[in-house]
Amino acid sequence: MPHTFLVIHRGATSVRARLLTTAVCLFVAASLLTLWLSDASSAGVDGCARFEQVAAARLTADVGSGERVVVVGDSYSVGLGLDLAADSWPSRLPGRVHVSGFSGSGFSDRSSGCGRVSFADRAARAVRDGADLVVVEGGLNDVDRTDAEIRAGFARLMGVLGDLPVLVVGPADAPARSSAVPHVDDLLAGLAEQHGASYLSMMGLDLPYLDDRLHLTPAGHQEFGDAVADAVAALG
Repeated sequence: MPHTFLVIHRGATSVRARLLTTAVCLFVAASLLTLWLSDASSAGVDGCARFEQVAAARLTADVGSGERVVVVGDSYSVGLGLDLAADSWPSRLPGRVHVSGFSGSGFSDRSSGCGRVSFADRAARAVRDGADLVVVEGGLNDVDRTDAEIRAGFARLMGVLGDLPVLVVGPADAPARSSAVPHVDDLLAGLAEQHGASYLSMMGLDLPYLDDRLHLTPAGHQEFGDAVADAVAALG
């Protein structure tokens, strides 16, 4: 469309016609952009609503008995993509397990576009009934955040958890985000040591993934959960 204005050796009628055509095209483009933005916004709202439903389903699916283990995590913890939320990896842990998860969330405040759902934002409510151990699982949704954001979110989380024993479970090496995972894994390992928390790297696991190459299959959840369970047992 910009080339229309480069054609200067035309009659007045031709110029007016081209200007009118250009105006119509711009109007149509603007209308389509408005519709696209509306659809994108609606999709975001729908996605957040779905994440809230999945989170609520897992929140009420406590399993086991014994010491209270609270899991704060992302879509892995709530089993996004599974038929049953209760089959997500925390079901493999020993003790009475309570899961506070939210898909797309992470350590940094801006890891999710669904509002204040970071780990630090949800931690206080998750442990309000007490916890013998807090397992914080995530990092895959922090791969596009800065180190400073991750550090700040981690510090805020640990401030909320206070003196509770904490096991931080790092991100799996999901193929869809594999290139950025090692850096986040190293950063989280250092932060856990700095704040006196235990750390479990999942980089060595060869896990099966769904077609999105990001979320775990049912077998992947079992393997992931068993690795965390072994780490919990090792903590005594």
